[in-house]
Amino acid sequence: MLLDGKTALVTGAANRLGAQIARTLHQNGANPIIHYRESTASARDLEQQLNALRVDSASCLQADLSDLDAITTLSQKSAEIYSGIDVLINNASSFYPTPIDKFTDNDWQDLIGSNLKAPLFLSRACYPYLRKATGVIINMLDIYASLPLKNHTLYCCAKAGNQMLVKSLALEMAPEVRVNGIAPGAMLWPDNSDAVQPDYQKAILEKIPLQRTGSPESIAQTVMFLLGNDYITGEVIRVDGGRLLQP
Repeated sequence: MLLDGKTALVTGAANRLGAQIARTLHQNGANPIIHYRESTASARDLEQQLNALRVDSASCLQADLSDLDAITTLSQKSAEIYSGIDVLINNASSFYPTPIDKFTDNDWQDLIGSNLKAPLFLSRACYPYLRKATGVIINMLDIYASLPLKNHTLYCCAKAGNQMLVKSLALEMAPEVRVNGIAPGAMLWPDNSDAVQPDYQKAILEKIPLQRTGSPESIAQTVMFLLGNDYITGEVIRVDGGRLLQP
């Protein structure tokens, strides 16, 4: 298998896209480390599921990625479990509206912290292990790194910064470590009041040429593509059903 025996740290891996990425990495031979902040039950359930398929092949670690000491500890513990880190998937993210007349400094700290600061500092903390392994970093971005979303200025700015982070780290960490990004479009509807409304979902789908949402599997497939092609670095692949083809 492509990732046989490789260690893959996936942040925010207890649920949604992160959980599917962890499952797919595991199916391809990797030993995923399931990072979580508060979703203890979901993380441990996923760990048990994967270990039932292959003994001692998955672990979960808790860390608050807004804490720089916790980031350092997470990287060290991850490297200790399976003797190194081969893959880092920066997936953990906060997402919610921040209208211009209502956002606070706490919103700034949370959205910039989870979407930009944490991926930067965790990548740096994992860099010695990744360099030794000739490893790979993949950051999960968003089409809204390139396309403004009304009432989400802080989130869009954070993801735009992360998009440049991919390119900058790819340059700084070469040639030993490759760094790429994936920018999903509509995959799983956010868990908020607007996104669950049929009219809201209909308006979003009308802007997508393929007229449907994607799936977590389509993101995981893109992760596998980037891991398998060793001559791609500094790139961001949009997986958005053509959303950015029309305004």
